[in-house]
Amino acid sequence: MQINRLTQQIQFIIEIDRLKQVIRQTLLTDGSRWENSAEHSWHLAVMAIVLAEYAPKGVDIFHAIKMLLIHDLVEIDAGDTFCYDVQGNESKAVREAQVALRLFGLLPADQGSELRLLWDEFEAGETRTAKFAAVLDRIQPLLQNVQNGGGTLRTHNISFI
Repeated sequence: MQINRLTQQIQFIIEIDRLKQVIRQTLLTDGSRWENSAEHSWHLAVMAIVLAEYAPKGVDIFHAIKMLLIHDLVEIDAGDTFCYDVQGNESKAVREAQVALRLFGLLPADQGSELRLLWDEFEAGETRTAKFAAVLDRIQPLLQNVQNGGGTLRTHNISFI
């Protein structure tokens, strides 16, 4: 029984490595290349640690870190939907929910359920912790664009006005 559990966990770990292949629409701060989704998730988790003192009272930083590391895993199949992609955003929730079902279903039921709950909480954005995590998710690309001279915005002809 334990071997089957470990096999499922290893399969999940191998599967999520694919997140490194998902290219986002945000340039690195030095403008040298596009960021991948795994780098984005790691960066957000570190931001949560460093900026924890600014979190509202009642925010569970460890819980936020878990959400930040999990929230984009669905991009493995659904891709990263650019915030200015109107058509892509229309189907984003459905596409990502289908991937969440498949992806978290690879794990043993207890772990799959735990990670799905983290993902659902982040997506709902209703708890203080989810709101804090979502703010970091929004700030990070902004910081990168400030540092790289608005590279992403220029690439996609997006004005500040």
